Amino acid sequence: MEYSSRIAKAGLDIKAIKLNPENPFLWASGYRMPIYNDNRLFLSHPEHRELILQAFEQELFFEGFFHDQEQFIAGTSTAGIPWASILSDRRKKPLIYIRDKPKDHGLKNQIEGIDAEADLNNHRGYVIEDLISTGGSSAKAVQAVRNAKGNCNHCFSIFNYGLDKSIEEFDKLDPICKVKSLLTYENLLDIAKETKYINEDKIKALEEWRADPFGWGEKNGFPRVEKKQ
Repeated sequence: MEYSSRIAKAGLDIKAIKLNPENPFLWASGYRMPIYNDNRLFLSHPEHRELILQAFEQELFFEGFFHDQEQFIAGTSTAGIPWASILSDRRKKPLIYIRDKPKDHGLKNQIEGIDAEADLNNHRGYVIEDLISTGGSSAKAVQAVRNAKGNCNHCFSIFNYGLDKSIEEFDKLDPICKVKSLLTYENLLDIAKETKYINEDKIKALEEWRADPFGWGEKNGFPRVEKKQ
């Protein structure tokens, strides 16, 4: 919880996390949401970058990382790559990264860092993700590692919205993949309250969003924006 609190305060301070229920943000899905997360901003602040790396290392240690040589770190493209790269370098572990889909040219790789004609030889891997929202891309990254014969049962992220949809996506994986996040939406709201970052009315709106994230915008006059074909 110590790391979670410090990451929340740092994120709010540098505006890597923005909360604005009065003028919600347009997500790629077309939904208007009262929160926006840009963890890339942590990369430009060395002290916050170190905080996140230490938190990742602690969680990796608890889950059995560093216990044997045949382990690797897998970063999701693109935002998970810098964190995975630094972690693998600090711990002298192999690094791969996972594209959201295979390339449509050349060797048509989806996983970079292994030869197209090779596989991961059942070595144990840990996926490093930037954030988890609906969970689809994160779960697919885990499955991609498994398809390459990697033993992957852990996905770590900096932030997790805790949406039911993401739980459903990870539940589809067999075997189960354990998800660990350095900061969750619930923890973030606790810190926002504690520090009086936003007032009680906004806190209430953010709690209502968490209860119904995909219906919240419509109820509050912010209908979904349909993508142009």
